[in-house]
Amino acid sequence: MKCIGASLALALLCSSMTAPALANTETAALSAEQTAFIDALVEQHQLDRTRLQQLLGSAKVNQEVLEAIQRPWEAKPWHQYHPIFLTEKRLAAGVAFWQEHEATLARAEAEFGVPAEVIVAIIGVETFYGTYLGKHNVLDTLYTLGFHYPPRATFFRKELGEFFRLTEEEGLPATELQGSYAGAMGYGQFISSSCRHYAIDFDNDGVRDLLTNPIDAIGSVANYFAKHRWQAGAPVAVQLSATEANAALASEGLKLNSTVAELTKQGLQVPENVTLTPESKAKVFAFELEQGHDYWLGLQNFYVITRYNHSPLYAMVVHQFSQQLARTKQGTSSQ
Repeated sequence: MKCIGASLALALLCSSMTAPALANTETAALSAEQTAFIDALVEQHQLDRTRLQQLLGSAKVNQEVLEAIQRPWEAKPWHQYHPIFLTEKRLAAGVAFWQEHEATLARAEAEFGVPAEVIVAIIGVETFYGTYLGKHNVLDTLYTLGFHYPPRATFFRKELGEFFRLTEEEGLPATELQGSYAGAMGYGQFISSSCRHYAIDFDNDGVRDLLTNPIDAIGSVANYFAKHRWQAGAPVAVQLSATEANAALASEGLKLNSTVAELTKQGLQVPENVTLTPESKAKVFAFELEQGHDYWLGLQNFYVITRYNHSPLYAMVVHQFSQQLARTKQGTSSQ
């Protein structure tokens, strides 16, 4: 089973599915740290040492990546963050994408329990439905962050190892793949480890193609959420009134450390028309407005969205966008 794009598949087929030669690529001498990194990959996963040496030696530091990783959109306050994504243009594109792939989205929802609007929202937020797939060389990106960005070197060095495994397992052109400033690729912007573990062949053509095939991307996003324990039919989040009691319960972090019952005992006030299971895990989040804050009660499915991007802002914009999509799609269907 391959995790590649159709255009890449054709190129690889013409070269007998082998990795591209690097004989003419200028390579730099490896440091002791980089050599130890390769030693570990060879020992643990039996990868091709010569290939790893050539690839790592040819990788270059990308200064744009270093700058971008230090100013993520998720560092913005909510009132500046959400207008980036909640636009009429993205909404229209999302409804069109949903209509074009309605049968596939319905099948994904039936098989994995993840609502179509959530899948459409993820792909829309990540790549505007395949329009913006990333402009950075993935090898250079992961090398840069793994060896030249100490705050997150451990994570990105692990992802570089996953990238080497992915490209060797599937015969991918490791020096050619493009992605985000964090090394994410394809319609749903999967990092290498996610591609290896969660990508699926949803159109049953023998290829897991997240780079050019929206059908496989839809199935893979749904599979990702299901594997992270999405609860079918359960709510994502509940908007709360901006009372002093609710504000006092808001806290930082992502983990749902309390239950609805525990928060209720501490003064949580939910809308009268909302019924929640007392044992459900929950957390109160505060989202900064130009004046004051917006308060929401995040539940298990909200937490699952943060497994895709570890930010409450991201999860909230996906949730709100999904609700906009559902309302708009229903309106167009009834006309």
